Amino acid sequence: MKILLFGKGGQVGWELQRSLAPLGEVVALDHDSTDYCGNFSNPAGLLDTVRDVKPDIIVNAAAHTAVDKAESEPDLVRTLNATAPGLLAQEAQRLGAWFVHYSTDYVFDGSGERAWCETDTPAPLSVYGQTKFEGEQLIQAGCQRHLVFRTSWVYAARGGNFARTMLRLAQERDRLTVIDDQIGAPTGAELLADVTAHALRQVLRVPANAGLYHLAASGETSWWGYAKHVLAQAQGLQPELRLKASEVLAVPSSAFTTAARRPHNSRLDTRKLQTTFGVHLPSWQEGVNRMLAETL
Repeated sequence: MKILLFGKGGQVGWELQRSLAPLGEVVALDHDSTDYCGNFSNPAGLLDTVRDVKPDIIVNAAAHTAVDKAESEPDLVRTLNATAPGLLAQEAQRLGAWFVHYSTDYVFDGSGERAWCETDTPAPLSVYGQTKFEGEQLIQAGCQRHLVFRTSWVYAARGGNFARTMLRLAQERDRLTVIDDQIGAPTGAELLADVTAHALRQVLRVPANAGLYHLAASGETSWWGYAKHVLAQAQGLQPELRLKASEVLAVPSSAFTTAARRPHNSRLDTRKLQTTFGVHLPSWQEGVNRMLAETL
């Protein structure tokens, strides 16, 4: 079994190198790889890579995720998030390979308070969300054997993340202001990678389970609730940690000016995933606590 992984340097890609290793040989690439092309701004080069490697599974963890910057460079974002993944899916179809891809809660408009189901109609608010939705459509049309996982609020122990930012600011400022009207579930890259490997094992035996799935940690919170939890947990893990911020104020999204609109409701209904693959998705707090224990 040969697995071709794109985006190895990202949060999810880094964890996928670990979780996919027991399934077979992993050829892991990034945008600056030299042995093969892993640069999604060069779709033709990506296709040459697939034809040379001849993988049984292609896993795409690469994407343009700078949500605000995307508003000013839509053509590039469309190439990275839609065109290139769509062409890779077509090539996977020709090879008879599986294609795995990650999408986002940003494909929805964030209205209401009900968790979004896979059958709900997307209505993206941003270039990022629109191009990720276009990517989903191209993949579903291009490759029968696909797994597309929509997720939300991804973080990892490796690299920068919201928790680290809050801890740094809490040591520098007397007061923090954090958005409280966007609701979702912080989801660890480690969880995404492990569930991906588990699902792949099953679809290799039961191809009929191919499709689109929502994958996120269980529970929900706001960015304000997330920040409060991080600070309290960090203080508990390291009582000697000096936090200057004496209060964390909850504010609406309108308090911050951003180029791209964010969905207010990022809740994802994961019942289809849990039922199909027999997985238990732990609470968002469990994953965040583990990440903090590893990084503090």
